[in-house]
Amino acid sequence: MFQMLRRPAVLIALCAGLLGGCATSQTVPTEDSWEGLNRGIFAFNNGVDKIFLKPVARGYRFITPDPVERGVSNVFSNLSYPVVIVSNALQGKGKAALSDTGRFLVNSTIGVAGIFDVATPMGMPANNEDLGQTLAVWGVPSGPYIMIPFLGPSTLRDGVMIFGNQSLHGRNLIDNSSVRDKLAILEIVSGRASLLPLDSQLQESQDPYIFLREAYLQRRNFLIYDGNPPLDDFELEEGFDDDLDDFDDDL
Repeated sequence: MFQMLRRPAVLIALCAGLLGGCATSQTVPTEDSWEGLNRGIFAFNNGVDKIFLKPVARGYRFITPDPVERGVSNVFSNLSYPVVIVSNALQGKGKAALSDTGRFLVNSTIGVAGIFDVATPMGMPANNEDLGQTLAVWGVPSGPYIMIPFLGPSTLRDGVMIFGNQSLHGRNLIDNSSVRDKLAILEIVSGRASLLPLDSQLQESQDPYIFLREAYLQRRNFLIYDGNPPLDDFELEEGFDDDLDDFDDDL
């Protein structure tokens, strides 16, 4: 389940571009050409998660009151907004970029560093964009599906953009490197804790590797097309769409 930490609102993202236009229909790989290697990395990541990350996340959830946990999650969501703003701008979504800028400023000030989401009631809804989506909108092919050590599922296109997303992360606005490092660790733990309820779905699936791969690719396609992917690209196997909806509710 460690792989799902790379959700759009949390953790390990990156930088590049956005401009107006439609994403091509070939945004989701049709085959996992590196499956053997990917399965090995998947097993490694699950081992790291089982031994270290999941127990820490459980401890964090146990000792942290729900309101505090929500506030911490809100802070990290807010810190990701420079990536969202730049991505919308590069995609030519000027109105969304302005709204996201307002959302970031309002939640960072009135919302006390993002602890409280006061922007949504003010008519500035949350958006979910990153530089990998930007490249897709620009027509860059996804490349093969890949499993990244420690980080989890990705595509070659999205994986390359991880470094760009991280360079734009609001955490970089903090001068003190020690504080930045502690925030990065807390963000990982907070993100993993929020995904604990989904562990059973992954474990109960017939093939957890394939379930995670399909969940990741379908969700990425959904985000790239702003919630309106072509039906032929977003058709799910019978029964899988309900499971994916459950994942989306928590991501």
